[in-house]
Amino acid sequence: MAMNIKKTGFLLGAFAYAAVLFADNTRELKLSSPDGVQQVGFYQRQTAPAVNGLFYRVSFKGQPVIEESRAGLELDNRIWEMALGQRKLIQPACWMDNLEVDSVTYAPTVDNTWKPLYGERSKVRDRYNAATLHLSKKDGSFYRLDIEVRAYDEGIAFRYFFPEHPRATFHKVVGDLTEYTLPAGTKAWSEQWAQAFFEHLDVNELKRPVERALTLELPGGLWTALLDADVDDWCLTKYQASAEKKNTLTSVMYSPVDVVTYYATPWKVIMTAEKPGELLEHNDIIQNLNPPCEIADAAEWVRPGTIMRETTISTEGAIATIDFCAEHNIPYMLFDWLWYLPCTSHDGDATKVVDKLDMLRVVAYGKEKGVGIWVYVNQHALMKQARELFPILREWGIVGVKSGFVQYASHRWATWLHDLVRLAAENHLMMNIHDEYRPSGFSRTYPNLLTQEGICGNEEFPDATHNVTLPFTRMINGAADYTICYFDKRLKTTYAHQLAASLVFYSPLQTIFWYDKPSFYHGEPEVEWFENLQTVFDDTEVLDGTPGKNITMARRKGQEWFLAAMTNNDGSKENVQLSFLDKDKSYLAYIYTDGGKEVKTRTQVKCSYLLVDASRTMKFDLKPSGGAAVRFVPVSKDEAKKYRKYRGEVL
Repeated sequence: MAMNIKKTGFLLGAFAYAAVLFADNTRELKLSSPDGVQQVGFYQRQTAPAVNGLFYRVSFKGQPVIEESRAGLELDNRIWEMALGQRKLIQPACWMDNLEVDSVTYAPTVDNTWKPLYGERSKVRDRYNAATLHLSKKDGSFYRLDIEVRAYDEGIAFRYFFPEHPRATFHKVVGDLTEYTLPAGTKAWSEQWAQAFFEHLDVNELKRPVERALTLELPGGLWTALLDADVDDWCLTKYQASAEKKNTLTSVMYSPVDVVTYYATPWKVIMTAEKPGELLEHNDIIQNLNPPCEIADAAEWVRPGTIMRETTISTEGAIATIDFCAEHNIPYMLFDWLWYLPCTSHDGDATKVVDKLDMLRVVAYGKEKGVGIWVYVNQHALMKQARELFPILREWGIVGVKSGFVQYASHRWATWLHDLVRLAAENHLMMNIHDEYRPSGFSRTYPNLLTQEGICGNEEFPDATHNVTLPFTRMINGAADYTICYFDKRLKTTYAHQLAASLVFYSPLQTIFWYDKPSFYHGEPEVEWFENLQTVFDDTEVLDGTPGKNITMARRKGQEWFLAAMTNNDGSKENVQLSFLDKDKSYLAYIYTDGGKEVKTRTQVKCSYLLVDASRTMKFDLKPSGGAAVRFVPVSKDEAKKYRKYRGEVL
């Protein structure tokens, strides 16, 4: 597997100028975003005799977002120091205490636009100002530490960088000292693990570590999200209320991290916006903080699409499911666990298929029908035989692997898991990582990782209020395999809500009909929504929404637009202006809403076909736990004559 070396990236090249700033006996880095909306400062001051504290602040349009907060890392290098004869080095109470600021360097503004292989937008703008704070120790240890900072209009990002040490074999990082002191009264939409439900709490009540993204409501009306990026060679880090400082969150590392210099930690990201939906609209910042694609031929074999699970793990069931997929424009089918046995044991062998399933016949039939086959593989088999297994799967004609119950939180398992994605790329296998793993932008570098779970999705049958919280929290991280369980009787939402969810929850590999069989389909007309559903887009807009209340989104693919509106357990009335549509075009709107008992299908989804244009405002009366989905297709003047115009009636 490929060795991963963290490099400094953009800051060690040529700089436009260098500056050293002095203020009250401090040397301070001050930086604003290109449009001036985001501001950040890093500085050092003495907190006790011979103790230098490193601090930072963040503001948005002059309003405090992060008040004075501690920054830095804790290291324990005593053993290797003694091994290399450095026995006389003074060990400060904290490794950061005797660092001193040497200088601040500033880089010219970066403003680039690049095209991802796939995404929520076909073009991504990468625009920021950058600076670096340089620190070192004057005790003969040759230790140096840089703070690399970027100021985007979408948020602030910073990371710690260790320049190459002339003597050290490695640095042992045992703690992340970064704190986030927030304005009093800040509340968090928090969850303790990636597949948990949300709690809406004051930040001082976060007594246990909580996940990222952590979305915060500031008392002045601003919205902030704390995230990370470029985290393939680090451990899981969460947030927890400080036991010592009010309104302050601390960073909680899952495990120590051993690094070989030179080395850059993951980026810490602080996004701030005036509306919660803007946090989701601005999540390209996570991609921008990851390296570009490293798979030269990715466009030839990495292909997004919808996928259906085959539940019987049999040849006959697979043939029937492939036929259903082909009929309904679903390009992929998944064999989940039990296609090899035992799945949850090191004694399992994923190179041997259970007798009732003729894998080669199924793969060949799928190719005839244009349906690619994915397989689930548990961590036990992946640990034991991934290097042997992946070439075999490629030889069989398998197109993708869904990894299950994989470890990811410690430094050891984080590097193992991301190297597994690299190994899959070498074998032209796409991947979907399931269970607790959450994205931090690695799919930009290795786009064969189409999606991941890390979400309390439909397998858990959450309620509608949970679902309309997810877009403003978990979905800021990136793609999520929510697993639509369309025909399942255990759903706590309406069927139109489920249709809308398949658009709102972005995933290049969008799972639909998770618990369903082809026989469950009885000709429900709204299934045409899934037949035409796109999973990657040219543009995305969040039109309205608040965590726990509602979400309305519009996404464009080519000339077609897709709209989804979801409400909470209580229902809501939504007025949606169609100004996102092209002003010089007429559109046929394929509208799917909850029709109630008047619709004589078991799903009770009402299908309406009306003519609209950009001047219209569509009105929806969303039932409790309900939703609406709309596909807009441009039509010519002659075609438009065949349809009735939408006149503003409530849908």
